[in-house]
Amino acid sequence: MGRTAELAELTAEIVACRACPRLVAWRELVAVEKVARFRDETYWGRPVPGFGDPAARILIVGLAPAAHGGNRTGRVFTGDASGDFLFAAMHAVGLANQPVGRRADDGLELHDAYIAAAVRCAPPANKPTPEERARCQPFLVRELALLGDVRVLVALGAIAWESAFRTIASLTADDARPRPRFGHGAVARAGGYVVVGSYNPSQQNAFTGRLTQPMLRAVLTIALACADQPHLDPRRILA
Repeated sequence: MGRTAELAELTAEIVACRACPRLVAWRELVAVEKVARFRDETYWGRPVPGFGDPAARILIVGLAPAAHGGNRTGRVFTGDASGDFLFAAMHAVGLANQPVGRRADDGLELHDAYIAAAVRCAPPANKPTPEERARCQPFLVRELALLGDVRVLVALGAIAWESAFRTIASLTADDARPRPRFGHGAVARAGGYVVVGSYNPSQQNAFTGRLTQPMLRAVLTIALACADQPHLDPRRILA
């Protein structure tokens, strides 16, 4: 079986998951109650799988689908301001064919990149519990194992950073202890992978200027350079 088919099988398993009662109840409630601006739309209301280039060398890891973003559209980082911010930066550095992603069928294609989340269901207040994160972790482990060309993980936020290292440890037994400290532009290595940190492209971070388009593009540029040269000193990339 080829990689694309194996990823499709994993996607089907993710979409069918009902392992976390609190998350199941919340995602389905949101899909029924909706919000006024999307009241005429049919929500996805299920776990949201990863998507992108099966031959990707870069895996971008987010926290979880947004209640009225991925939980509505069925594609992670699609249909909300956070996704608009992320895809604009990806398009600018050549990782996406267009700068926006509004619907699952809108023609967005990723090049050399794959996007997944640490938790596949939209959580209340965007805060999954440690137990929910642990239950979802095996999906990311299997995804990374199938994406055999990935050399770099870009972690969008501290929870994604921790999830990236836990995933690598599950595959390689390299637990990277003590854990490298998360920060925007932080670069660390474990188990043969490079992990690059970025602030999450949330509306709050974008609106307050904590994360700007140049900052996010710089992180993605580091990821691309490390995919080409895994042992490259990141301080030399943007000099």
